[in-house]
Amino acid sequence: MPKPCLLILLATLFSQLAVSEEVMKKEFGKTRSGETVDVYTVKNPAGMIMQVMTRGATLIGVEVPDRDGQLADVAFGFDRVADYESDKHQYFGTTTGRCANRIAKGKFSLDGKEYQLAINNGPNHLHGGITRSLDKVIWNADPFENARGRGVKFTYHSPAGEENYPGNLDITVTYTLTDENEIRIDYKATTDENSPVNLTNHAYFNLAGAGALTIHDHILIINANNYTPVDDTLIPTGEIVSVEGTPLDFRQPTPIGLRVAELDNTSTTGYDHNYVLNKSRLGELSLAAVLKDPSSGRTLTVWTTEPGVQFYGGNFLFGQEGKQGKTYARRSGCCLETQHFPDSVNQPDFPSVILKPSDTYQQTCIYAFSAD
Repeated sequence: MPKPCLLILLATLFSQLAVSEEVMKKEFGKTRSGETVDVYTVKNPAGMIMQVMTRGATLIGVEVPDRDGQLADVAFGFDRVADYESDKHQYFGTTTGRCANRIAKGKFSLDGKEYQLAINNGPNHLHGGITRSLDKVIWNADPFENARGRGVKFTYHSPAGEENYPGNLDITVTYTLTDENEIRIDYKATTDENSPVNLTNHAYFNLAGAGALTIHDHILIINANNYTPVDDTLIPTGEIVSVEGTPLDFRQPTPIGLRVAELDNTSTTGYDHNYVLNKSRLGELSLAAVLKDPSSGRTLTVWTTEPGVQFYGGNFLFGQEGKQGKTYARRSGCCLETQHFPDSVNQPDFPSVILKPSDTYQQTCIYAFSAD
Protein backbone atom coordinates (compact mmCIF):
# COMPACT_ATOMS: atom_id res chain seq x y z
CA MET A 1 0.00 0.00 0.00
CA PRO A 2 1.53 3.40 -0.98
CA LYS A 3 2.75 5.56 1.85
CA PRO A 4 0.96 8.90 2.48
CA CYS A 5 3.94 10.92 1.27
CA LEU A 6 3.99 8.95 -2.00
CA LEU A 7 0.27 9.57 -2.47
CA ILE A 8 0.84 13.28 -1.97
CA LEU A 9 3.69 13.23 -4.50
CA LEU A 10 1.56 11.36 -7.06
CA ALA A 11 -1.34 13.76 -6.55
CA THR A 12 0.98 16.72 -7.06
CA LEU A 13 2.40 15.23 -10.25
CA PHE A 14 -1.05 14.53 -11.68
CA SER A 15 -2.15 18.07 -10.79
CA GLN A 16 0.86 19.55 -12.57
CA LEU A 17 0.17 17.33 -15.59
CA ALA A 18 -3.42 18.55 -15.76
CA VAL A 19 -2.30 22.15 -15.68
CA SER A 20 0.36 21.57 -18.32
CA GLU A 21 -2.23 20.00 -20.66
CA GLU A 22 -4.68 22.89 -20.33
CA VAL A 23 -2.32 25.81 -19.66
CA MET A 24 0.60 25.74 -22.09
CA LYS A 25 3.58 28.07 -21.66
CA LYS A 26 5.74 29.25 -24.56
CA GLU A 27 8.37 31.93 -25.02
CA PHE A 28 6.82 34.74 -27.05
CA GLY A 29 10.00 36.73 -27.64
CA LYS A 30 12.27 39.27 -26.02
CA THR A 31 11.91 42.96 -25.34
CA ARG A 32 14.34 45.57 -26.65
CA SER A 33 16.12 45.39 -23.30
CA GLY A 34 16.47 41.60 -23.55
CA GLU A 35 13.75 40.54 -21.11
CA THR A 36 11.96 37.31 -21.94
CA VAL A 37 8.22 37.51 -22.58
CA ASP A 38 6.15 34.34 -22.15
CA VAL A 39 2.69 33.57 -23.46
CA TYR A 40 0.25 31.16 -21.80
CA THR A 41 -2.43 29.42 -23.84
CA VAL A 42 -5.43 28.28 -21.81
CA LYS A 43 -8.18 25.99 -23.12
CA ASN A 44 -11.46 24.86 -21.62
CA PRO A 45 -13.53 21.71 -22.36
CA ALA A 46 -15.91 23.72 -24.58
CA GLY A 47 -13.03 24.57 -26.94
CA MET A 48 -12.61 28.22 -26.04
CA ILE A 49 -9.02 29.49 -25.97
CA MET A 50 -7.53 32.38 -23.97
CA GLN A 51 -3.98 33.66 -24.41
CA VAL A 52 -2.21 35.94 -21.94
CA MET A 53 1.36 37.21 -21.87
CA THR A 54 3.72 38.38 -19.16
CA ARG A 55 4.40 41.81 -20.69
CA GLY A 56 1.70 43.98 -19.22
CA ALA A 57 -0.27 40.97 -17.88
CA THR A 58 -1.94 41.24 -21.26
CA LEU A 59 -4.89 39.40 -22.80
CA ILE A 60 -3.59 38.79 -26.33
CA GLY A 61 -6.06 36.25 -27.74
CA VAL A 62 -9.66 35.12 -27.21
CA GLU A 63 -10.94 32.39 -29.52
CA VAL A 64 -14.67 31.74 -29.13
CA PRO A 65 -17.20 29.80 -31.23
CA ASP A 66 -19.95 31.37 -33.31
CA ARG A 67 -23.48 30.00 -33.62
CA ASP A 68 -22.15 27.22 -35.86
CA GLY A 69 -19.28 26.32 -33.54
CA GLN A 70 -16.61 27.99 -35.69
CA LEU A 71 -13.81 29.58 -33.68
CA ALA A 72 -12.52 33.09 -34.30
CA ASP A 73 -10.09 35.26 -32.36
CA VAL A 74 -12.12 38.28 -31.27
CA ALA A 75 -9.40 40.21 -29.38
CA PHE A 76 -6.85 42.61 -30.90
CA GLY A 77 -3.14 41.95 -30.55
CA PHE A 78 0.14 41.22 -32.30
CA ASP A 79 2.29 38.24 -33.24
CA ARG A 80 5.57 39.79 -32.05
CA VAL A 81 6.83 41.47 -28.91
CA ALA A 82 8.36 44.22 -31.06
CA ASP A 83 4.90 45.29 -32.20
CA TYR A 84 3.77 45.63 -28.58
CA GLU A 85 6.72 47.97 -28.09
CA SER A 86 5.87 50.05 -31.18
CA ASP A 87 3.46 52.91 -31.85
CA LYS A 88 1.08 50.38 -33.41
CA HIS A 89 0.20 49.26 -29.89
CA GLN A 90 -2.74 51.08 -28.29
CA TYR A 91 -2.96 49.22 -24.97
CA PHE A 92 -4.45 46.14 -26.69
CA GLY A 93 -5.57 43.80 -23.88
CA THR A 94 -3.21 45.25 -21.28
CA THR A 95 -3.58 45.56 -17.55
CA THR A 96 -3.71 49.34 -17.28
CA GLY A 97 -2.55 51.48 -14.36
CA ARG A 98 -1.44 52.28 -11.72
CA CYS A 99 -4.23 54.71 -12.44
CA ALA A 100 -6.17 53.91 -15.61
CA ASN A 101 -7.74 56.62 -17.75
CA ARG A 102 -6.93 60.33 -17.54
CA ILE A 103 -5.65 62.56 -14.74
CA ALA A 104 -5.95 66.28 -15.41
CA LYS A 105 -2.55 67.83 -16.19
CA GLY A 106 -0.96 64.79 -14.57
CA LYS A 107 -1.33 66.36 -11.14
CA PHE A 108 -2.93 65.43 -7.86
CA SER A 109 -2.48 66.34 -4.21
CA LEU A 110 -2.45 63.72 -1.47
CA ASP A 111 -1.66 64.08 2.23
CA GLY A 112 -0.37 67.62 1.73
CA LYS A 113 1.97 66.79 -1.15
CA GLU A 114 1.52 67.52 -4.84
CA TYR A 115 2.51 64.84 -7.34
CA GLN A 116 3.40 65.47 -10.96
CA LEU A 117 2.95 62.49 -13.27
CA ALA A 118 4.01 62.04 -16.88
CA ILE A 119 2.07 64.01 -19.50
CA ASN A 120 1.34 61.57 -22.31
CA ASN A 121 -2.11 62.43 -23.66
CA GLY A 122 -2.41 66.04 -24.73
CA PRO A 123 -2.04 68.06 -21.50
CA ASN A 124 -2.98 65.07 -19.33
CA HIS A 125 -1.71 61.83 -17.84
CA LEU A 126 -3.12 58.60 -19.31
CA HIS A 127 -3.08 54.96 -18.18
CA GLY A 128 -0.24 55.12 -15.68
CA GLY A 129 2.60 56.76 -17.55
CA ILE A 130 5.24 56.32 -20.22
CA THR A 131 8.06 53.87 -19.40
CA ARG A 132 7.07 51.85 -16.29
CA SER A 133 3.28 51.84 -16.41
CA LEU A 134 1.78 48.42 -15.71
CA ASP A 135 1.18 47.67 -19.39
CA LYS A 136 4.92 47.81 -20.16
CA VAL A 137 6.56 45.84 -17.36
CA ILE A 138 7.16 42.09 -17.15
CA TRP A 139 4.94 40.34 -14.61
CA ASN A 140 5.58 37.08 -12.76
CA ALA A 141 3.19 34.34 -13.85
CA ASP A 142 1.86 31.18 -12.22
CA PRO A 143 -0.55 28.86 -14.06
CA PHE A 144 -3.24 27.13 -12.02
CA GLU A 145 -6.37 25.03 -12.08
CA ASN A 146 -9.12 25.34 -9.50
CA ALA A 147 -12.85 24.81 -9.03
CA ARG A 148 -13.66 27.82 -11.25
CA GLY A 149 -11.50 26.72 -14.19
CA ARG A 150 -7.92 27.23 -15.22
CA GLY A 151 -5.75 30.23 -15.88
CA VAL A 152 -2.76 32.34 -14.92
CA LYS A 153 -2.07 34.48 -11.86
CA PHE A 154 0.17 37.48 -12.55
CA THR A 155 1.98 39.39 -9.80
CA TYR A 156 4.03 42.57 -9.86
CA HIS A 157 5.72 44.74 -7.24
CA SER A 158 5.60 48.40 -8.25
CA PRO A 159 8.16 50.24 -6.10
CA ALA A 160 7.45 53.59 -4.51
CA GLY A 161 8.12 56.39 -6.99
CA GLU A 162 7.59 54.29 -10.10
CA GLU A 163 6.09 56.72 -12.64
CA ASN A 164 6.14 59.09 -9.63
CA TYR A 165 3.24 57.39 -7.85
CA PRO A 166 3.54 57.20 -4.05
CA GLY A 167 3.91 53.98 -2.07
CA ASN A 168 5.03 50.45 -2.80
CA LEU A 169 2.19 48.65 -4.58
CA ASP A 170 1.88 44.85 -4.73
CA ILE A 171 -0.57 43.77 -7.42
CA THR A 172 -2.16 40.45 -8.38
CA VAL A 173 -4.17 40.03 -11.58
CA THR A 174 -5.74 36.59 -12.04
CA TYR A 175 -7.18 35.47 -15.39
CA THR A 176 -9.50 32.46 -15.13
CA LEU A 177 -11.07 30.74 -18.13
CA THR A 178 -14.17 28.95 -16.86
CA ASP A 179 -16.00 25.97 -18.32
CA GLU A 180 -18.88 28.38 -19.08
CA ASN A 181 -16.80 30.37 -21.61
CA GLU A 182 -16.13 33.22 -19.22
CA ILE A 183 -12.89 35.10 -18.76
CA ARG A 184 -12.87 36.21 -15.14
CA ILE A 185 -10.30 38.84 -14.16
CA ASP A 186 -9.73 39.34 -10.43
CA TYR A 187 -7.59 42.24 -9.24
CA LYS A 188 -5.99 42.65 -5.84
CA ALA A 189 -3.52 45.25 -4.57
CA THR A 190 -1.98 46.43 -1.30
CA THR A 191 0.17 49.44 -0.49
CA ASP A 192 2.27 50.81 2.35
CA GLU A 193 1.31 54.44 1.68
CA ASN A 194 -1.85 56.21 0.55
CA SER A 195 -1.88 56.01 -3.23
CA PRO A 196 -4.35 56.27 -6.14
CA VAL A 197 -5.15 52.91 -7.72
CA ASN A 198 -7.55 52.33 -10.62
CA LEU A 199 -6.92 49.17 -12.64
CA THR A 200 -8.65 47.86 -15.76
CA ASN A 201 -8.23 45.62 -18.76
CA HIS A 202 -7.97 47.41 -22.10
CA ALA A 203 -9.05 44.66 -24.51
CA TYR A 204 -10.36 45.64 -27.93
CA PHE A 205 -13.07 43.34 -29.27
CA ASN A 206 -14.72 42.68 -32.60
CA LEU A 207 -17.03 39.68 -32.23
CA ALA A 208 -16.98 38.97 -35.97
CA GLY A 209 -13.25 38.38 -35.51
CA ALA A 210 -10.42 40.82 -34.88
CA GLY A 211 -9.64 42.44 -38.21
CA ALA A 212 -13.25 42.61 -39.37
CA LEU A 213 -13.99 45.92 -41.05
CA THR A 214 -16.18 47.66 -38.49
CA ILE A 215 -17.72 47.58 -35.03
CA HIS A 216 -20.69 49.70 -36.12
CA ASP A 217 -22.86 46.69 -36.98
CA HIS A 218 -22.57 45.36 -33.40
CA ILE A 219 -25.54 45.81 -31.09
CA LEU A 220 -24.73 47.33 -27.69
CA ILE A 221 -26.47 47.66 -24.35
CA ILE A 222 -24.87 49.66 -21.51
CA ASN A 223 -26.52 49.39 -18.10
CA ALA A 224 -26.23 53.08 -17.26
CA ASN A 225 -28.69 55.95 -16.98
CA ASN A 226 -25.92 58.54 -16.63
CA TYR A 227 -22.44 59.45 -17.84
CA THR A 228 -19.69 61.91 -16.94
CA PRO A 229 -19.34 64.68 -19.57
CA VAL A 230 -15.84 65.94 -20.37
CA ASP A 231 -14.07 69.14 -21.37
CA ASP A 232 -12.08 69.71 -24.56
CA THR A 233 -9.15 67.67 -23.18
CA LEU A 234 -11.41 64.73 -22.19
CA ILE A 235 -11.27 65.45 -18.46
CA PRO A 236 -14.62 65.08 -16.62
CA THR A 237 -16.29 68.35 -15.69
CA GLY A 238 -17.47 66.80 -12.42
CA GLU A 239 -21.09 66.59 -13.55
CA ILE A 240 -23.13 63.41 -13.79
CA VAL A 241 -25.66 63.76 -16.61
CA SER A 242 -28.47 61.62 -18.02
CA VAL A 243 -27.89 59.78 -21.30
CA GLU A 244 -31.50 60.31 -22.30
CA GLY A 245 -31.90 62.08 -25.61
CA THR A 246 -28.21 61.79 -26.48
CA PRO A 247 -26.22 59.49 -28.78
CA LEU A 248 -24.81 57.96 -25.57
CA ASP A 249 -28.08 56.23 -24.69
CA PHE A 250 -27.52 52.46 -24.97
CA ARG A 251 -30.08 51.42 -22.39
CA GLN A 252 -31.90 49.56 -25.16
CA PRO A 253 -30.15 47.39 -27.82
CA THR A 254 -28.73 49.83 -30.35
CA PRO A 255 -26.29 49.48 -33.28
CA ILE A 256 -23.03 51.22 -32.37
CA GLY A 257 -22.90 53.01 -35.72
CA LEU A 258 -26.45 54.38 -35.62
CA ARG A 259 -25.63 57.73 -33.99
CA VAL A 260 -21.84 57.89 -33.87
CA ALA A 261 -21.68 60.59 -36.56
CA GLU A 262 -23.33 62.98 -34.08
CA LEU A 263 -20.10 62.81 -32.05
CA ASP A 264 -17.64 63.31 -34.91
CA ASN A 265 -17.12 67.01 -34.25
CA THR A 266 -17.01 66.79 -30.46
CA SER A 267 -13.95 66.55 -28.23
CA THR A 268 -14.21 62.74 -28.08
CA THR A 269 -14.42 62.40 -31.93
CA GLY A 270 -16.71 59.41 -31.42
CA TYR A 271 -17.42 57.14 -28.49
CA ASP A 272 -14.93 57.56 -25.66
CA HIS A 273 -17.13 58.04 -22.60
CA ASN A 274 -17.33 56.95 -19.00
CA TYR A 275 -20.73 55.58 -18.02
CA VAL A 276 -22.01 55.61 -14.45
CA LEU A 277 -23.30 52.08 -14.04
CA ASN A 278 -26.67 51.39 -12.44
CA LYS A 279 -25.83 49.74 -9.12
CA SER A 280 -27.70 49.24 -5.88
CA ARG A 281 -24.43 49.41 -3.95
CA LEU A 282 -20.78 50.10 -4.70
CA GLY A 283 -18.67 46.98 -5.10
CA GLU A 284 -21.42 44.57 -6.11
CA LEU A 285 -20.91 42.35 -9.15
CA SER A 286 -23.50 43.54 -11.64
CA LEU A 287 -24.19 43.90 -15.35
CA ALA A 288 -22.16 46.53 -17.19
CA ALA A 289 -22.80 45.89 -20.88
CA VAL A 290 -23.90 43.43 -23.56
CA LEU A 291 -22.26 43.44 -27.01
CA LYS A 292 -23.65 41.29 -29.85
CA ASP A 293 -22.52 40.61 -33.41
CA PRO A 294 -25.62 39.64 -35.45
CA SER A 295 -23.55 38.08 -38.25
CA SER A 296 -21.84 35.44 -36.09
CA GLY A 297 -24.30 35.27 -33.20
CA ARG A 298 -21.48 35.88 -30.72
CA THR A 299 -22.40 37.84 -27.62
CA LEU A 300 -20.13 39.35 -24.98
CA THR A 301 -21.70 40.11 -21.60
CA VAL A 302 -19.61 42.21 -19.23
CA TRP A 303 -20.00 42.07 -15.44
CA THR A 304 -18.10 44.20 -12.96
CA THR A 305 -17.78 45.29 -9.35
CA GLU A 306 -16.58 48.73 -10.54
CA PRO A 307 -18.77 51.86 -10.61
CA GLY A 308 -18.07 52.74 -14.25
CA VAL A 309 -17.31 51.46 -17.70
CA GLN A 310 -15.42 53.41 -20.36
CA PHE A 311 -16.89 52.68 -23.78
CA TYR A 312 -14.30 53.44 -26.45
CA GLY A 313 -15.17 52.96 -30.10
CA GLY A 314 -11.68 52.65 -31.61
CA ASN A 315 -11.54 56.21 -32.94
CA PHE A 316 -7.73 56.26 -33.07
CA LEU A 317 -7.10 52.90 -34.69
CA PHE A 318 -5.30 53.72 -37.92
CA GLY A 319 -5.10 50.53 -39.97
CA GLN A 320 -2.10 49.02 -38.18
CA GLU A 321 -1.27 45.41 -38.96
CA GLY A 322 -2.15 43.00 -36.18
CA LYS A 323 -2.20 39.24 -35.67
CA GLN A 324 -1.95 37.07 -38.78
CA GLY A 325 -1.53 40.13 -40.98
CA LYS A 326 -5.02 41.45 -40.28
CA THR A 327 -5.64 45.18 -40.36
CA TYR A 328 -7.22 47.11 -37.51
CA ALA A 329 -9.13 49.87 -39.24
CA ARG A 330 -10.53 52.95 -37.52
CA ARG A 331 -13.57 52.01 -35.45
CA SER A 332 -13.14 48.31 -36.14
CA GLY A 333 -12.91 47.39 -32.45
CA CYS A 334 -14.31 48.62 -29.18
CA CYS A 335 -13.31 48.58 -25.52
CA LEU A 336 -15.54 48.16 -22.48
CA GLU A 337 -13.12 49.12 -19.71
CA THR A 338 -14.58 48.51 -16.25
CA GLN A 339 -13.04 50.97 -13.79
CA HIS A 340 -13.49 53.98 -11.52
CA PHE A 341 -14.24 57.28 -13.21
CA PRO A 342 -11.52 59.30 -15.02
CA ASP A 343 -9.66 61.91 -12.94
CA SER A 344 -11.30 60.61 -9.75
CA VAL A 345 -8.19 61.57 -7.81
CA ASN A 346 -9.09 65.22 -8.46
CA GLN A 347 -12.88 64.86 -8.27
CA PRO A 348 -14.10 64.75 -4.64
CA ASP A 349 -17.67 63.86 -5.67
CA PHE A 350 -16.58 60.75 -7.58
CA PRO A 351 -15.99 57.39 -5.84
CA SER A 352 -12.49 57.50 -4.35
CA VAL A 353 -9.50 55.75 -5.93
CA ILE A 354 -7.21 56.25 -2.92
CA LEU A 355 -5.95 52.93 -1.54
CA LYS A 356 -4.86 53.04 2.10
CA PRO A 357 -2.35 50.72 3.78
CA SER A 358 -5.13 49.42 6.02
CA ASP A 359 -7.25 48.35 3.03
CA THR A 360 -6.99 45.88 0.13
CA TYR A 361 -7.96 46.88 -3.39
CA GLN A 362 -10.17 44.21 -4.93
CA GLN A 363 -12.31 44.16 -8.03
CA THR A 364 -13.64 41.67 -10.56
CA CYS A 365 -14.47 41.90 -14.27
CA ILE A 366 -16.11 39.02 -16.16
CA TYR A 367 -16.18 38.75 -19.96
CA ALA A 368 -18.85 36.09 -20.62
CA PHE A 369 -19.14 34.77 -24.19
CA SER A 370 -22.05 32.97 -25.81
CA ALA A 371 -23.53 32.44 -29.28
CA ASP A 372 -27.00 32.00 -30.72
